[in-house]
Amino acid sequence: MSAPLRAGVIGLGAMGRHHVRVLRDLEGVQLVALADELGDLYRVAGPLSVGRYVEDLIAVGIDLAVVAVPTALHEETALALADAGVHTLIEKPVASSTAAAERVAAAFSRAGVIGCVGHIERYNPAISELRRRVTAGALGSIFQVSTSRLSTFPERIADVGVVMDLATHDINTTQWLTETDYRSIAAQTAHRAGRDHEDLLSLTGIMRGDVLVNHLVSRLSPVKVRLTTVTGERGTMVADTARVTLTFWENSSAPAEWESFQQFYGVTEGDMTRFALRIVEPLKTELEAFRDAILGRGGETVPLTDGLDTLKVAEAALASAASGETVRVND
Repeated sequence: MSAPLRAGVIGLGAMGRHHVRVLRDLEGVQLVALADELGDLYRVAGPLSVGRYVEDLIAVGIDLAVVAVPTALHEETALALADAGVHTLIEKPVASSTAAAERVAAAFSRAGVIGCVGHIERYNPAISELRRRVTAGALGSIFQVSTSRLSTFPERIADVGVVMDLATHDINTTQWLTETDYRSIAAQTAHRAGRDHEDLLSLTGIMRGDVLVNHLVSRLSPVKVRLTTVTGERGTMVADTARVTLTFWENSSAPAEWESFQQFYGVTEGDMTRFALRIVEPLKTELEAFRDAILGRGGETVPLTDGLDTLKVAEAALASAASGETVRVND
């Protein structure tokens, strides 16, 4: 049996601690080192090397790393790991700007090691099953994707607003589900919590395949909502990633004998199906895919280029909100 991959985690906030928890028990991986610039090592137990900076991880000798530091530090941390030849998963967003993301992607390409982004929603069973069914044609042509992501205020996030922190989940998921990119967007943001960054986002847009898009995002809500709704020519599917459910409302195939009813309503409701899903922790699935990609087992990671495309849309949303105008993406 080959030796386990030696892993390190840098950044031990809320997300970094979850990575530590999962990596401790991940088959084929040995967690050997932690680093946190604030020294937030939270009563580390076991034979782990601890430090403050990325250089401390590299010095231990690691095969893979997870970057969970604040967004502003993603670029310098990732570049150091690429230069050291370390396979790296960077928590989303991949960097603080598209220019920085391009430099990160180029560095990993030159180094010939895996760089990927932690867009964890792709690994939620509800979204992965939705993607499988959409790709298989269960909805026919896709007409619209609508998302709602409402949360309470996260004290742990202070360096970015809801666009970079939360909306990037929905932007990336929409790109993945539709297998295309945004053509243009119009966004509005609001500041209500007295901080420098936006707390609310309302975005409308259109994809290059003429799919309409709506994203509603808030971190000022007392209720947690995580919905992705995809409407196509054969019906609508709703993925609830908080409850991990996927429901299909099918267009009715039964003819309406009441002619005026049919003319007024057009599409009518048919069967409703809630699919049975295999419930697994998305973070575990994500890290297993990262491990398998390193080992050449075909693990499906989120490429840095996908993270870059998502970041371009997020920056366009902020530009649209600032100007009050519709912004074309990737022109």
